[in-house]
Amino acid sequence: MGVIARIMDALFGNGRNIVTETVGIFAENTEAGAVRDASAKAQARDQFAAEFRGDRKGLFDRVIDGLNRLPRPLLAFGTLGLFVMAMVDPIWFAGRMQGIALVPEPLWWLMGAIVSFYFGARHQAKAQDFQQSVAETAAQAAVVTSRVKAIEALGAGATFSAPAAEPNPALEDWRADHDR
Repeated sequence: MGVIARIMDALFGNGRNIVTETVGIFAENTEAGAVRDASAKAQARDQFAAEFRGDRKGLFDRVIDGLNRLPRPLLAFGTLGLFVMAMVDPIWFAGRMQGIALVPEPLWWLMGAIVSFYFGARHQAKAQDFQQSVAETAAQAAVVTSRVKAIEALGAGATFSAPAAEPNPALEDWRADHDR
């Protein structure tokens, strides 16, 4: 045996690879790193989902939400209605605009502040609701992914096997009575 064969046998003999073992000391195992990253992301997602999980809204909350949805469409359609009325009945429109001209300036400032705060608060509430719905959706990602994989497997010709369910005593009694 030559010198090169002895060196190769020392480096790669007996099923070992000293180069790979040495590199493994200095570089992260990417597969193990990916598993750790996936685990950390799943834990963060579950934490966010638990944080934003809330009770379902009652009748009062739904009614108030419905009322809170009215001002923007009413303002938009009211403004469009004023444009239409200015073209359809200019005399009527001019009379209304003269009435608005009598409103004192501090009242305009007050109305501007109220409308600004209303829309600002509404935007904040909607942004928080959106974040909550995103967290709830993300929490369902694992379930949806497993369902999609099961459907794809069925499309590829696999047979369906239902997940193991907890025994139902009433169902077992019924089956026992009908098997006789």
